[in-house]
Amino acid sequence: MPRFRTRLAGAAVALVALPLAVAPPASAATDPDYTITLRPQQQGAAIDDEMYGVFFEDINFAADGGLYAELVRNRSFEFLPADNRSYTGLTGWTVTGTATTVDDAARLDDRNRTYLRTTGAAGLTNAGYNSGIATKKGEIYNFSVWARADQGATLTVSLHAADGTTLAAPLSKRITSDTWAKYTGTLRATTTSDTGRVTIGTDNSSRLDMISLTPRETYKNHGLRKDLAEKIAALHPGFLRFPGGCLVNTGSMYSYDAANNYPRARSYQWKETVGPVETRATNANFWGYNQSYGLGYYEYLQFAEDVGAKPLPVVPALVTGCGQNRATDDPTLLQRHIQDTLDLIEFANGPVTSTWGKLRARMGHPKPFGLTMIAVGNEENLPNEYFANYLQFRDAITAKYPSVTVISNSGPDDMGVTFDNLWAKNKAAGSDMVDEHYYNSPSWFLQNNARYDSYDRSGPDVFLGEYASLDAKFANSLAEAAYMTGLERNADVVKMASYAPLLANIDNVQWRPDLIWFDNDESWGSTSYQMQKLFMNNVGDRVVPSSVTGGKVVQPQPITGRVGLSTWATAARYDDLKVTTPDGKPLFADDFNDGNADGWSTLSNRGTWSVQDGAYVQTDTAATNTMVAAATNITATDYDITLKATKTAGAEGFLIPFGIKDSGTWYWWNLGGWNNTQGAIEKASGSADAKEQLLTRPDTVVTGQTYNLTIQVRGTQVTLIRDGEVWGSFDDNQVIEPFAQVVTHDDKTGELIVKVVNAADSPALTKIDLGGLKVARTARMTVLSGDPGEQNTRSAEPIQPVTRTVGGIGSSFTRSFAADSVTFLRIKETS
Repeated sequence: MPRFRTRLAGAAVALVALPLAVAPPASAATDPDYTITLRPQQQGAAIDDEMYGVFFEDINFAADGGLYAELVRNRSFEFLPADNRSYTGLTGWTVTGTATTVDDAARLDDRNRTYLRTTGAAGLTNAGYNSGIATKKGEIYNFSVWARADQGATLTVSLHAADGTTLAAPLSKRITSDTWAKYTGTLRATTTSDTGRVTIGTDNSSRLDMISLTPRETYKNHGLRKDLAEKIAALHPGFLRFPGGCLVNTGSMYSYDAANNYPRARSYQWKETVGPVETRATNANFWGYNQSYGLGYYEYLQFAEDVGAKPLPVVPALVTGCGQNRATDDPTLLQRHIQDTLDLIEFANGPVTSTWGKLRARMGHPKPFGLTMIAVGNEENLPNEYFANYLQFRDAITAKYPSVTVISNSGPDDMGVTFDNLWAKNKAAGSDMVDEHYYNSPSWFLQNNARYDSYDRSGPDVFLGEYASLDAKFANSLAEAAYMTGLERNADVVKMASYAPLLANIDNVQWRPDLIWFDNDESWGSTSYQMQKLFMNNVGDRVVPSSVTGGKVVQPQPITGRVGLSTWATAARYDDLKVTTPDGKPLFADDFNDGNADGWSTLSNRGTWSVQDGAYVQTDTAATNTMVAAATNITATDYDITLKATKTAGAEGFLIPFGIKDSGTWYWWNLGGWNNTQGAIEKASGSADAKEQLLTRPDTVVTGQTYNLTIQVRGTQVTLIRDGEVWGSFDDNQVIEPFAQVVTHDDKTGELIVKVVNAADSPALTKIDLGGLKVARTARMTVLSGDPGEQNTRSAEPIQPVTRTVGGIGSSFTRSFAADSVTFLRIKETS
């Protein structure tokens, strides 16, 4: 049923949306669907310069093969199976003659442990990333190699396409010593190509390491790929959060050194990433590949400065997150990491006479970088262990650097036991700011515009460090835009926000969606990139309080659909599945005693399912989301699901899907998830990868124990019962609001910025009352609109902003906002 509602925007105190009321019939065809009313006499929240920023994590080959401009893959022969099971020291290389990778005392550096040794004449060819090394006619490429040869050797360096076409005149270098030395030269491309290869030939036995080829032209001459850096700079980010993310706080917390046996998969430790690149460590990236640290802390700080953003480093808290959920109990190591963090601040801000300020100066930046904030930890799911360590970090930092803001976090979810626990701890401890992360469906973002309206203004500020609507369509961007109006409306408590992830190499993707996509020679912004750019370039300095009335909301529907079974990296047995009405009338049943699974079908094409001994069994402990569904569609709105479940092997527990509409739209009860540490109710809306969490709590499943599970559905209300005890409950009853707005003021230009999101499939005729303000008769209007299913891709970018001057503006005016659109009106005040 259509409903009216009022949404207040911009007051500097907590505001709550007014109750929804039944809409009266329209009096005329020209009656507006919505009315936006400004209250310019009221004081709105100030918006900080850091309101919107970017978050860089080396995921999706974002660093090596991405922003870091090195064109040679595995330049130092450090790849190992520990990084990725398919890797060897020669991954990325093709060898002619005899050449082997060696780890011995003749190495270039203790942290650069492997080099290449040739026996006699040999050739090495590297194709870089994607289809090959990209060259541009007339551009210069810098080559370098560290080499030694006990009897001398001549190196020949050539650049050619995959079909053998010469791309540059060759380069020759004579190795004259059996001591490691760096040899350099340049190659000028004679042809444009995206299939380039670099070949290094030697006419005698040699040792080689750090074979590098980079374009001379990089972003501001600081070693980063120009087109990617320019796209990031075009956002005008207020801050740069780095280096993660999951790679900050996963793996070993110990150093890459002999005393610790050179642990390969480690947390991101900044001291390993500075100094000459040939002396930097390497690491097994959490996302399944090698990380060279050519892009290290100095480069991050320099990049932040180059794009005009404040640097925001994240340091590990000695509690792993991202599903690992381990605390390192080593007080000495904890104190070392705390001291490392203090040293990091000195590296960024200290005078050139200080130990770490001197290193910064030697690297090329005598002037301090001006670090003002630092985050401790990332998505830790062990709140007690994390927070105890966080307090020690915070106390040490504030004692020595009281002007530095120390940012805590609230765990990996937008709600739940861990979230509530950490928020309570942060409030009690008086934390400066709390980092929230969530990735949810478009409907979640349209349902939760008012999330921060009721946040405590006397507690810590909010840093929304990671968020995105889980797909890459324009519909996702519209939902994000609607949500961002709520962030701005609450700028007195939400101080910073950044979409994530930032970058993705199209041939090496571990996470979707992503803001900017690229291959070896092209890059393009997603629809969400265009949306973020629109918001980030039109922030304003303060909120002008406003409210909106009218319009329709989408009402929640009862949870109906098929029932199913699934597992995640786990083998399990399911039996005696029944669906009944609350009074016991059977709707579906299968005890599998007939020896078959007739009527069941896969929705995932994964896993190994069979009927064994009167139970439905999944035996593949490597397969994820092995969902199968019964044929019967449950159309009743009130019903009970009961079954028996037994874990037989594997890493996690059970997944019990219900309300299945298709392979991408369902709910499931996740027991023993996240490496058997947490349970949740998750909801997929249109994609199995677009899951939001409706309920979370700590949870484990015992192998070999049979559990009696019950799911009671009553319309939108669900109660979950395990072995006779209520495990949890939820009500998926939120309405979807497709229309959102906020108004800000640009003090420099004297303009109102009216921002309107219409995510509905029909135009929204809207009256805008500027509260008596005198304004120009014209305004500059920028619109993003299109089919909600559209995506921006390498071959086409249909979602682009359109800017033009429009008339008919006054202290009160009416405008129709197109279906599936975001409109920004910049209106000049005249007095």
